[in-house]
Amino acid sequence: MPNMLNQGNYQKDLERLLAKLPKDAAPPTLLLHSCCAPCSSYVLEYLSQFFAITVFYYNPNIYPQEEYFRRLEEQRALLAQLPAKYPVNLVEGAYDTDRFYAVARGLEQEPEGGDRCFACYELRLRQAAALAKKGGFQYFTTTLSISPYKKAQKLHEIGERLAQEYGVAQLPSDFKKQGGYQRSIALSREYGLYRQDYCGCIFSKNQRENSQGNQAVCAKI
Repeated sequence: MPNMLNQGNYQKDLERLLAKLPKDAAPPTLLLHSCCAPCSSYVLEYLSQFFAITVFYYNPNIYPQEEYFRRLEEQRALLAQLPAKYPVNLVEGAYDTDRFYAVARGLEQEPEGGDRCFACYELRLRQAAALAKKGGFQYFTTTLSISPYKKAQKLHEIGERLAQEYGVAQLPSDFKKQGGYQRSIALSREYGLYRQDYCGCIFSKNQRENSQGNQAVCAKI
């Protein structure tokens, strides 16, 4: 059943949901879309206390290909090290970059955090919802909300619409709350994870490089 929780503080919604989970029953199943190992580190540490998790690494936006596989290997390395109360599995989605460029078409000049990013959110969340439905998972969600650069409200809106469409509950989340983002940084250091300096797509990479170039120019003036 889709979530019908109140809008606003998604972390509080999550805490209320977790408090209602049966204590002496098998853990509910969660399909967790992961954008990268560092972002998933705290989320897995937190949610693996309550759920049997399958990590869904689906990120066709990532550019270049070597970056995609480097991030995938970091995800595998994290799962091999991170202790969890319940087993955590990994499923790799297709690296279908054409699908990303199709949803980004016409939005290439959008600033980071705008409509192009929202289209990318939906692309990845839709695949997660579809797989959760196919696999009989009770919940799905994404690690994306842990980033201070990602809009939790927009992620929630998209996720709720997809939850209703696919008939699988979205787990409410704003994982940056309660020090989640800072904890992910600490865990990345603890496990020696590679932390990338751009979100993933060629557009965010170019924006990052242009920003660094401008900073370098300003430093010389």
